[in-house]
Amino acid sequence: MQEYLVNLEALMPRLTEAAINIAMALAILIIGWWISSLLGAWVRRAATRSPRIDATIVPMFHSVVVWAVRIFTVIAVLARFGVQTASLIAVLGAAGLAVGLALQNTLQNIAAGIMLLILRPLRTGEYVALSSGAEGTVEEVGLFLCRLVQVDGIHITLPNSVVWGATITNYSRNVTRRLDIPVTIHYSDDLNGALENLAKVAAAHPMVLKDPAPLIKVSEYTDTGTVINVRIWCAAAQYWDLRWDMFHQIRQALAASGFKAPIPVREIQGQPKDASAA
Repeated sequence: MQEYLVNLEALMPRLTEAAINIAMALAILIIGWWISSLLGAWVRRAATRSPRIDATIVPMFHSVVVWAVRIFTVIAVLARFGVQTASLIAVLGAAGLAVGLALQNTLQNIAAGIMLLILRPLRTGEYVALSSGAEGTVEEVGLFLCRLVQVDGIHITLPNSVVWGATITNYSRNVTRRLDIPVTIHYSDDLNGALENLAKVAAAHPMVLKDPAPLIKVSEYTDTGTVINVRIWCAAAQYWDLRWDMFHQIRQALAASGFKAPIPVREIQGQPKDASAA
C-alpha cells in the first residue's frame, strides 16, 4: 500500500501537468474557434457594408479568414502537447502535395474560382446564361462551386471549372438593353398607318428610352403579312416588364385602329370541269 502511495505521489506532478495542458489546450481551441467565428462575421459585415467590395468575393474571403485562424489554433494546441510544429508543417506540406495530385479537379475548381473573382465576368445579383445550358441569377461564387437561382426558384450548383470553361452571357452587366418586337401587318392593311401607330405606342411608353431613339422599320415579308421590327431601348432591370407591356399595348393599339389580325391566307386554284367529258 505504501509503495502504491509512493508511485501515486510520483505521478501526481505529471498528472497535474497533463491536466493543465488539456485544460489549456481546450481553452485555446475554444477561444480560437470563437475568435475565428467572430472575425468571420466581422469580415462579412464589413465587406457587405463597403461599396468598394464586390458581394461575389465575400463568401470566399469569409471562408479564408475563418479557416486560417482555425488552422493556427490547431497548431497552437498541438504545440501545447509538445508536438514539433515545424516537422508537422513539413509533413502537412508533403501530404498537401500528395492530396493535390490526387484532387486535381478540386484544385482546378479553386483556381477557376480565383480567376472568376479576379476577372469578375459574373457578380452576385446578375443574370447570366452559360453555353452549357444553365442560366439564372448569380447567388454566390464560392471556393469550389457557383450557385445560380433560376427564374422558377430552382437552385443550380455548378463547379467553378465548368463556369470558367463556358461562354458566359451576362444580361445584367450593361445598364441598358435593346428590345426587338416583330409585328406582322396584314397585306391588305395600310403599312404607313401601322408604322405611325407603332411609333406612337413606343414614344408614349414611359419605360422606353429616348436615347437611343426607337426605330420602327419593315424587316421582312412572310406568308401572313409584312413584318415590322419595333426596336427600342430600356433599362436592363425593366426589360421583361417592358416586353410584356409592349406586346399587350401593340395588339390593343392596332386593333383599335382597325388593323386585321395576321391570319394565314391560302389561295387555292382548281381546273374548271370539262363539259365534253360529262
